[in-house]
Amino acid sequence: MKDPIPRKTVYRLSLYNRCLEQLGFAGSGTVSSEVLSKIAGVKSPQLRKDLAYCGHVGKRGLGYDVVLLRERLAETLGTSRLPAVVLVGTGNLGSALLRYQEGFAKEGFEITAAFDARPEKRSSDISVPVLPMTELSKFVTERGVKMAILCVPGTAAQSVCNLLLENGIQAILNFAPVILQTPPGVAVNNVNLAIELENLSYFIK
Repeated sequence: MKDPIPRKTVYRLSLYNRCLEQLGFAGSGTVSSEVLSKIAGVKSPQLRKDLAYCGHVGKRGLGYDVVLLRERLAETLGTSRLPAVVLVGTGNLGSALLRYQEGFAKEGFEITAAFDARPEKRSSDISVPVLPMTELSKFVTERGVKMAILCVPGTAAQSVCNLLLENGIQAILNFAPVILQTPPGVAVNNVNLAIELENLSYFIK
């Protein structure tokens, strides 16, 4: 079994994939590590070290084939066949994400359903089905869903997280303003807008 790829490296691999997508649209057939590293904002040695996790994909003096490298990145990141995603919490933020369904679809992701304690309050412009929380367990287990987006209030986040984990969810994108307690093997990415803004404020003081 291969050693797991470090989380920061996984993030950079995803970043490289987005850069390659732009290059592909621009008609680039190959790209050198120097050019790709400049676009991604990393140093060339770091980029080459990261891409080594994808196997031997570059040729000295020629660089990387854009299409081939994207295929290898998709295989490495497990995005060749992206799993279905559910969203929990259809308040202002959750509803905004559901309205971005077309954008997610372009990236290969599909939010198959959303869940809320009051599904009757869903906006009429949301095409994703919004179901009551009582149907979450059955839906997730029957569909084999492994990934969830959490947009519930902080006071409810941990209990909803526990429910998701009990039903087989293995990865959570957490927008709730709390740090979730999860067992080893569960991947959680926290998105806290206040922290991000606080971080940016450091650079403009």
